[in-house]
Amino acid sequence: MNVLQAVILGAVQGATEFLPVSSSGHLVIGRELLGLSGVPALFDVLLHIATLVAVVVVLRRRVLEVLVGTVRYLAGKRDETARAMARVAAIIVLATLVTGVVGVALRTVVNAESARIASALFLVTAVLLVASKTQRGTRTQADLGVVDGIVIGLFQSVGVLPGISRSGATIAAGLFRGLDRSQAGEFSFLLSIPAILGALVLTAGDAGALTAQLSVPALLAGCAAALVVGTASIVLLLRLLQRGRLYLFAAYLVPLGIYGLIAF
Repeated sequence: MNVLQAVILGAVQGATEFLPVSSSGHLVIGRELLGLSGVPALFDVLLHIATLVAVVVVLRRRVLEVLVGTVRYLAGKRDETARAMARVAAIIVLATLVTGVVGVALRTVVNAESARIASALFLVTAVLLVASKTQRGTRTQADLGVVDGIVIGLFQSVGVLPGISRSGATIAAGLFRGLDRSQAGEFSFLLSIPAILGALVLTAGDAGALTAQLSVPALLAGCAAALVVGTASIVLLLRLLQRGRLYLFAAYLVPLGIYGLIAF
Protein backbone atom coordinates (compact mmCIF):
# COMPACT_ATOMS: atom_id res chain seq x y z
CA MET A 1 0.00 0.00 0.00
CA ASN A 2 1.47 3.35 -1.05
CA VAL A 3 0.97 6.79 0.52
CA LEU A 4 -1.83 7.81 -1.85
CA GLN A 5 -3.79 4.62 -1.21
CA ALA A 6 -3.35 5.10 2.55
CA VAL A 7 -4.58 8.70 2.33
CA ILE A 8 -7.63 7.61 0.32
CA LEU A 9 -8.53 4.93 2.85
CA GLY A 10 -7.86 7.36 5.72
CA ALA A 11 -10.15 9.98 4.21
CA VAL A 12 -12.82 7.32 3.62
CA GLN A 13 -12.52 6.21 7.25
CA GLY A 14 -12.70 9.77 8.56
CA ALA A 15 -15.77 10.60 6.50
CA THR A 16 -17.66 7.38 7.16
CA GLU A 17 -16.82 6.64 10.81
CA PHE A 18 -19.24 9.28 12.04
CA LEU A 19 -21.51 9.88 9.07
CA PRO A 20 -24.09 7.05 9.24
CA VAL A 21 -22.90 5.14 6.20
CA SER A 22 -20.61 2.45 7.72
CA SER A 23 -16.85 2.96 7.78
CA SER A 24 -16.12 -0.78 7.79
CA GLY A 25 -18.27 -1.35 4.71
CA HIS A 26 -16.64 1.52 2.83
CA LEU A 27 -13.14 0.32 3.76
CA VAL A 28 -13.97 -3.17 2.49
CA ILE A 29 -15.23 -1.79 -0.83
CA GLY A 30 -12.40 0.78 -0.96
CA ARG A 31 -9.76 -1.93 -0.66
CA GLU A 32 -11.59 -3.93 -3.33
CA LEU A 33 -11.56 -0.99 -5.75
CA LEU A 34 -7.90 -0.18 -5.00
CA GLY A 35 -6.89 -3.80 -5.53
CA LEU A 36 -5.64 -4.23 -1.97
CA SER A 37 -5.98 -7.54 -0.16
CA GLY A 38 -4.69 -8.99 3.07
CA VAL A 39 -4.37 -5.62 4.80
CA PRO A 40 -4.06 -6.34 8.56
CA ALA A 41 -7.08 -5.39 10.66
CA LEU A 42 -4.77 -3.25 12.79
CA PHE A 43 -4.53 -0.72 9.95
CA ASP A 44 -8.30 -0.15 10.10
CA VAL A 45 -8.10 0.15 13.88
CA LEU A 46 -5.29 2.72 13.70
CA LEU A 47 -7.45 4.76 11.34
CA HIS A 48 -10.19 4.43 13.95
CA ILE A 49 -7.76 5.72 16.58
CA ALA A 50 -7.21 8.82 14.44
CA THR A 51 -10.95 9.39 14.34
CA LEU A 52 -11.08 8.77 18.09
CA VAL A 53 -8.78 11.77 18.50
CA ALA A 54 -11.32 13.73 16.44
CA VAL A 55 -14.06 12.78 18.95
CA VAL A 56 -11.98 13.96 21.88
CA VAL A 57 -11.14 17.22 20.11
CA VAL A 58 -14.72 18.08 19.14
CA LEU A 59 -16.37 16.83 22.35
CA ARG A 60 -13.52 17.71 24.72
CA ARG A 61 -15.79 19.54 27.17
CA ARG A 62 -18.27 16.68 27.42
CA VAL A 63 -15.54 14.05 27.70
CA LEU A 64 -13.92 16.03 30.49
CA GLU A 65 -17.26 16.50 32.27
CA VAL A 66 -17.94 12.76 32.26
CA LEU A 67 -14.43 11.87 33.44
CA VAL A 68 -14.27 14.50 36.20
CA GLY A 69 -17.84 13.85 37.33
CA THR A 70 -17.24 10.11 37.56
CA VAL A 71 -14.00 10.55 39.52
CA ARG A 72 -15.73 12.95 41.93
CA TYR A 73 -18.61 10.50 42.39
CA LEU A 74 -16.25 7.61 43.13
CA ALA A 75 -14.35 9.88 45.56
CA GLY A 76 -17.56 10.39 47.53
CA LYS A 77 -18.46 13.88 46.29
CA ARG A 78 -21.91 12.86 45.09
CA ASP A 79 -23.61 16.07 44.11
CA GLU A 80 -26.21 16.14 41.33
CA THR A 81 -23.70 16.81 38.54
CA ALA A 82 -21.28 14.10 39.67
CA ARG A 83 -24.13 11.62 39.99
CA ALA A 84 -25.40 12.41 36.48
CA MET A 85 -21.97 12.06 34.88
CA ALA A 86 -21.26 8.82 36.73
CA ARG A 87 -24.57 7.49 35.43
CA VAL A 88 -23.58 8.36 31.86
CA ALA A 89 -20.24 6.60 32.33
CA ALA A 90 -21.98 3.52 33.76
CA ILE A 91 -24.34 3.27 30.78
CA ILE A 92 -21.39 3.62 28.39
CA VAL A 93 -19.66 0.71 30.18
CA LEU A 94 -22.82 -1.41 30.10
CA ALA A 95 -23.46 -0.75 26.41
CA THR A 96 -19.80 -1.51 25.63
CA LEU A 97 -19.96 -4.85 27.47
CA VAL A 98 -23.10 -5.84 25.55
CA THR A 99 -21.42 -4.85 22.30
CA GLY A 100 -18.31 -6.85 23.14
CA VAL A 101 -20.21 -10.07 23.85
CA VAL A 102 -22.69 -9.92 20.97
CA GLY A 103 -20.34 -8.24 18.48
CA VAL A 104 -17.65 -10.91 18.80
CA ALA A 105 -20.26 -13.62 18.22
CA LEU A 106 -21.53 -11.87 15.09
CA ARG A 107 -18.04 -11.47 13.63
CA THR A 108 -17.47 -15.23 13.90
CA VAL A 109 -20.43 -16.03 11.63
CA VAL A 110 -20.26 -13.16 9.11
CA ASN A 111 -17.48 -12.62 6.56
CA ALA A 112 -16.20 -9.15 7.45
CA GLU A 113 -14.25 -8.88 4.17
CA SER A 114 -17.15 -9.58 1.80
CA ALA A 115 -18.00 -6.57 -0.39
CA ARG A 116 -21.30 -8.24 -1.31
CA ILE A 117 -22.36 -8.62 2.33
CA ALA A 118 -21.35 -5.03 3.02
CA SER A 119 -23.47 -3.87 0.09
CA ALA A 120 -26.52 -5.75 1.36
CA LEU A 121 -26.09 -4.33 4.85
CA PHE A 122 -25.86 -0.78 3.47
CA LEU A 123 -29.55 -1.24 2.67
CA VAL A 124 -30.23 -2.30 6.27
CA THR A 125 -28.53 0.86 7.53
CA ALA A 126 -30.70 2.92 5.16
CA VAL A 127 -33.85 1.34 6.64
CA LEU A 128 -32.65 2.19 10.16
CA LEU A 129 -32.05 5.83 9.24
CA VAL A 130 -35.46 6.24 7.61
CA ALA A 131 -37.18 4.50 10.53
CA SER A 132 -35.61 6.95 13.00
CA LYS A 133 -36.77 10.01 11.03
CA THR A 134 -39.93 10.66 13.09
CA GLN A 135 -38.33 10.15 16.50
CA ARG A 136 -38.27 13.36 18.55
CA GLY A 137 -37.40 12.62 22.14
CA THR A 138 -36.60 14.94 25.01
CA ARG A 139 -34.55 12.69 27.30
CA THR A 140 -30.94 13.51 28.16
CA GLN A 141 -28.00 11.13 28.61
CA ALA A 142 -28.40 11.38 32.38
CA ASP A 143 -31.91 9.90 32.01
CA LEU A 144 -30.62 6.68 30.48
CA GLY A 145 -31.09 3.47 32.43
CA VAL A 146 -30.07 -0.19 32.27
CA VAL A 147 -32.58 -1.11 29.55
CA ASP A 148 -31.40 1.83 27.44
CA GLY A 149 -27.78 0.73 27.81
CA ILE A 150 -28.61 -2.83 26.76
CA VAL A 151 -30.65 -1.73 23.75
CA ILE A 152 -28.05 0.76 22.53
CA GLY A 153 -25.30 -1.80 23.13
CA LEU A 154 -27.18 -4.37 21.03
CA PHE A 155 -27.57 -1.88 18.20
CA GLN A 156 -23.87 -1.03 18.42
CA SER A 157 -22.94 -4.71 18.31
CA VAL A 158 -24.64 -5.05 14.93
CA GLY A 159 -22.46 -2.13 13.84
CA VAL A 160 -19.39 -4.39 13.86
CA LEU A 161 -20.67 -5.87 10.60
CA PRO A 162 -19.48 -4.26 7.35
CA GLY A 163 -22.26 -2.13 5.90
CA ILE A 164 -23.99 -1.44 9.22
CA SER A 165 -23.07 2.02 10.45
CA ARG A 166 -22.06 2.02 14.12
CA SER A 167 -22.93 5.69 14.48
CA GLY A 168 -26.16 5.30 12.54
CA ALA A 169 -27.22 2.27 14.58
CA THR A 170 -26.44 3.82 17.97
CA ILE A 171 -27.97 7.20 17.10
CA ALA A 172 -31.10 5.45 15.84
CA ALA A 173 -31.22 3.36 19.04
CA GLY A 174 -30.91 6.51 21.15
CA LEU A 175 -33.71 8.17 19.21
CA PHE A 176 -35.91 5.07 19.56
CA ARG A 177 -35.29 5.23 23.33
CA GLY A 178 -36.48 8.86 23.45
CA LEU A 179 -33.20 10.76 23.52
CA ASP A 180 -33.07 14.31 22.24
CA ARG A 181 -31.45 14.40 18.80
CA SER A 182 -28.28 16.21 19.83
CA GLN A 183 -28.01 14.05 22.96
CA ALA A 184 -28.32 10.87 20.85
CA GLY A 185 -25.54 12.02 18.54
CA GLU A 186 -23.24 13.05 21.36
CA PHE A 187 -23.82 9.79 23.24
CA SER A 188 -23.03 7.80 20.09
CA PHE A 189 -19.70 9.59 19.78
CA LEU A 190 -18.87 9.07 23.46
CA LEU A 191 -19.72 5.39 23.05
CA SER A 192 -17.22 5.12 20.21
CA ILE A 193 -14.30 5.80 22.58
CA PRO A 194 -14.24 2.45 24.48
CA ALA A 195 -15.36 0.61 21.32
CA ILE A 196 -12.34 1.82 19.37
CA LEU A 197 -9.92 1.26 22.26
CA GLY A 198 -11.24 -2.28 22.64
CA ALA A 199 -10.71 -2.97 18.94
CA LEU A 200 -7.12 -1.73 19.26
CA VAL A 201 -6.41 -4.22 22.04
CA LEU A 202 -7.93 -7.10 20.06
CA THR A 203 -5.85 -6.39 16.93
CA ALA A 204 -2.55 -5.32 18.50
CA GLY A 205 -1.06 -8.68 17.49
CA ASP A 206 -1.18 -7.59 13.83
CA ALA A 207 1.58 -4.99 14.37
CA GLY A 208 4.27 -7.10 12.71
CA ALA A 209 2.16 -7.85 9.64
CA LEU A 210 1.17 -4.19 9.36
CA THR A 211 4.71 -2.83 9.25
CA ALA A 212 5.59 -5.46 6.64
CA GLN A 213 2.93 -4.12 4.25
CA LEU A 214 2.82 -0.42 5.05
CA SER A 215 5.58 2.17 5.39
CA VAL A 216 5.58 4.59 8.31
CA PRO A 217 4.98 7.64 6.04
CA ALA A 218 1.96 5.91 4.46
CA LEU A 219 0.57 4.99 7.88
CA LEU A 220 1.02 8.53 9.21
CA ALA A 221 -0.54 10.03 6.07
CA GLY A 222 -3.54 7.74 6.35
CA CYS A 223 -4.08 8.58 10.02
CA ALA A 224 -3.71 12.32 9.35
CA ALA A 225 -6.35 12.15 6.61
CA ALA A 226 -8.68 10.23 8.94
CA LEU A 227 -8.23 12.82 11.71
CA VAL A 228 -8.89 15.88 9.55
CA VAL A 229 -11.84 14.45 7.65
CA GLY A 230 -13.23 12.81 10.80
CA THR A 231 -13.32 16.12 12.67
CA ALA A 232 -15.25 17.77 9.84
CA SER A 233 -17.64 14.80 9.70
CA ILE A 234 -18.55 15.04 13.39
CA VAL A 235 -19.38 18.73 13.08
CA LEU A 236 -21.46 18.11 9.95
CA LEU A 237 -23.39 15.19 11.44
CA LEU A 238 -24.27 17.05 14.64
CA ARG A 239 -25.71 19.89 12.58
CA LEU A 240 -27.72 17.57 10.34
CA LEU A 241 -28.95 15.59 13.32
CA GLN A 242 -30.25 18.69 15.08
CA ARG A 243 -32.28 19.46 11.96
CA GLY A 244 -33.65 15.90 11.76
CA ARG A 245 -31.91 15.20 8.45
CA LEU A 246 -30.26 11.89 9.30
CA TYR A 247 -32.51 10.06 6.84
CA LEU A 248 -30.89 11.92 3.91
CA PHE A 249 -27.98 9.49 4.03
CA ALA A 250 -30.36 6.70 3.00
CA ALA A 251 -30.51 8.33 -0.44
CA TYR A 252 -26.80 7.58 -0.73
CA LEU A 253 -26.82 4.12 0.85
CA VAL A 254 -29.62 2.61 -1.23
CA PRO A 255 -28.04 3.11 -4.68
CA LEU A 256 -24.61 2.23 -3.22
CA GLY A 257 -25.96 -1.03 -1.80
CA ILE A 258 -27.74 -1.93 -5.04
CA TYR A 259 -24.62 -1.13 -7.07
CA GLY A 260 -22.49 -3.29 -4.77
CA LEU A 261 -24.86 -6.23 -5.03
CA ILE A 262 -24.62 -6.03 -8.81
CA ALA A 263 -20.89 -5.30 -9.08
CA PHE A 264 -19.59 -7.74 -6.51
